[in-house]
Amino acid sequence: MMASVSELIGTQPILALFLAIGLGYAVGQISILGFSLGIGAVLFVGLFIGAIAPKAQIAGPIGLIGLIMFLYGIGILYGRQFFEGLTGPGRTYNLLAFVAVLAGLLVALGLGAAFDLQLGHTLGIFAGSMTSTATLQAALDVMGTREPSIGYSVAYPFGVIGPILCFYFMTRRVQPVFPPKPARFHMGEVTIERLPEAGSTLGAVMATLPEGVQVAGVRKEDHNRFPDPSIELEPGDALLVASDRAAGITETGAALGRLEPGRIAKDRADLSYQRFFVSKPGLTGRGLGELEMPPGLPIQFLHVRRYDVDLMPAPDLALEIGDRVGVLVPADQVPAARAFFGDTVKSAAEFSYVSVGFGMVLGVLLGLIPIPVPGVGTVTLGIGGGPLIVALVLGRFRRTGPISWVMPLPANIVLRNFGLTLFLATVGINSGQAFVTTVAATGPLMLLIGAAVLLTTVAIVLLAGFYLLRLPYDDLLGVAAGATGNPAILVYATRMAPTERPDIGYAMIFPSATIVKVVAVQIIGLIALGG
Repeated sequence: MMASVSELIGTQPILALFLAIGLGYAVGQISILGFSLGIGAVLFVGLFIGAIAPKAQIAGPIGLIGLIMFLYGIGILYGRQFFEGLTGPGRTYNLLAFVAVLAGLLVALGLGAAFDLQLGHTLGIFAGSMTSTATLQAALDVMGTREPSIGYSVAYPFGVIGPILCFYFMTRRVQPVFPPKPARFHMGEVTIERLPEAGSTLGAVMATLPEGVQVAGVRKEDHNRFPDPSIELEPGDALLVASDRAAGITETGAALGRLEPGRIAKDRADLSYQRFFVSKPGLTGRGLGELEMPPGLPIQFLHVRRYDVDLMPAPDLALEIGDRVGVLVPADQVPAARAFFGDTVKSAAEFSYVSVGFGMVLGVLLGLIPIPVPGVGTVTLGIGGGPLIVALVLGRFRRTGPISWVMPLPANIVLRNFGLTLFLATVGINSGQAFVTTVAATGPLMLLIGAAVLLTTVAIVLLAGFYLLRLPYDDLLGVAAGATGNPAILVYATRMAPTERPDIGYAMIFPSATIVKVVAVQIIGLIALGG
């Protein structure tokens, strides 16, 4: 029976690929004491399939295509945060991660040499302990063998669970306290009882409002109006105000009169509050102040809902596909406003194949450019680094002329996860037979070396970052997650520190740490192979 299954899988590599994906995701959902392998289980199911069906080799560039998809999605998503992280505190964060990653590499090389491991296995252990698929591909390219895949597979599980355990024990010891996550958008209706002076215009009143408070609408003579600064206000009029902090609404009410909800919002005869999905690519990548509104269609932006967060409107706030905008619009202009924004939820899963195609082309070409390293030879950014760097740059620009480079988050997640799945399944299936042979002889040793590499990296970030550099704890967890790399580690970090800072720290560190790892393993490989 097993022989028949092995023969069937061995003669149908596409069957083997999708079997690894399907079973891998199923196994990845199994949770033991709160820990699960997630998407990483695809790698181990692939190894199992490759071991029982050695003929099931995935030929061609399927795995590399998957890797490019994953890295491109990461770069597009985090481009803006990454470049912001190259200034201010982000430089300290990147330097800390750089030192920690290189220390982990030195530990891997030192222990690999001490126990006489093949260099390919050692570089694979380093890549696996960092759960870095891009580093694995760089090691495979420079070594020209499958040895890195074996070391990667052995070290990978602890590369996921190790940082999580470190975060758990560090958090218990430190006992950090985080402020409640503030809401970014508040609205209120203020009935005017007093003015700075008789006959004050709306513009004069707006100049006296607390910082961050905006006027979104005016009620005068029983009619709702757009906030024209020339409107003369009188006691009894009402203002619809918005702020990024609740105190701003309270302070405005106390300064001008009293808060009286419902006076403006309940009356939609003149102005109607509507929410629309942004689904037209031509609206993305430009600030709200740059949008070309159709003639005769007045719109007042109240807020922009992005994912699970409401953002205050600002002239430089750029819309993205899938955003939901809350606007005031004349009641008879609602259909025209809906047509302007598109208002279809399908847009959240769509992206421009033109931008993705050209972006990946540029990434592959950049990865081919030889970079001379004195005394070593030439290295390249390769499939791992080229697409990532190009995507970071494009994610920072967001739009070039008519081309919008960004994509909705749901579509980005699908692209990244499917790409990573293809890569892990391919690597696992193609390395399964050699994995069994090698692990039987040196598996426990590789696992211990991988644990030492991982603990070195995480310990340097956590201990030096907290006790020497005095970094905020939520930032610190993001830096450690970015230095190690696996998204599951970031998810756990956000549980330990329920703020947005771990995500920002991860975005600043993951790309630069990945590039350092990719280049470092190539240099080590070239030195060992004599250039």
